[in-house]
Amino acid sequence: MRLAHIALAMMVVAIWGFNFVVIKVGLKEVPPIFLCALRFFFAAFPAIFFIKRPAVPLRMVIGFGLVMFALQFTLLFSGMHAGTTAGLASLILQVHVFFTVLLAVVFLAEKPSIWQIAGALVSFSGLGLVAAHLGGEISAHGLMLIVAAAASWGLGNLIAKKLGTIDMLALVVWGSLVAWPPLLVLSYILEQSRWSAGVVSHISWITIGAIGYIVYPVTLLGFAVWSWLLSRYPAATVAPFTLLVPVFGFTASALTLGEPLSHWKVNAAGLIVSGLCINLFGPRIGARIRPT
Repeated sequence: MRLAHIALAMMVVAIWGFNFVVIKVGLKEVPPIFLCALRFFFAAFPAIFFIKRPAVPLRMVIGFGLVMFALQFTLLFSGMHAGTTAGLASLILQVHVFFTVLLAVVFLAEKPSIWQIAGALVSFSGLGLVAAHLGGEISAHGLMLIVAAAASWGLGNLIAKKLGTIDMLALVVWGSLVAWPPLLVLSYILEQSRWSAGVVSHISWITIGAIGYIVYPVTLLGFAVWSWLLSRYPAATVAPFTLLVPVFGFTASALTLGEPLSHWKVNAAGLIVSGLCINLFGPRIGARIRPT
């Protein structure tokens, strides 16, 4: 990769890592599902008037929007609201890679490689270490919701795989259009006690800024740049940069929110990221050391 493009990739993963801190800020004043609805409303409008629908069946766009956006981020935001630090949320969500593998085995009859199995075992041992420290910086409810969000991301990846190569920015915009109406209805039903005109009229400028960050740098700019990089380089070249998302998430949460980097969190992060590395790089390393 050219140095400028490496810098672009680093910029995107830094934006995505810092996003977990920003979500925490937004959740202080806005209920989690309503925050999701706002995110996808502003991601859809006014962009929907300028970006054509991706050239795939409408049902696939609807499925993608409901699963990858509405379901995943409702679970993620709710899990963080239920009691999960920004750094841990950024880490736990990365196990979506292994849920993708598992769901591909179940629904697509794919056979996992020994590297995928080994990586999953290592990463899920990291999740076990997180579960062993419930009660302080993460609640059982929060952990379950974020693991469910990772599983939803895995299911969304299968839908994206069925879509093939398409304009990712268009898919994000149109998927956002699908996501926000049911989220708004769900928020009204489940968050009615916090649903009032005052929720909107008394939002601080910090929260408005948080919503803007979640919508524009994270959702629109991030996916646009990422899809552009994937169009120019092999996925195996671009994908490893996502391993840095929890690194930026942990660092940003420690610096801005004062979240402690205790030994068990560092160990859990090491296990989960190591498992992701085994999954990502294992086949290539194995191919190089295999006798010819």
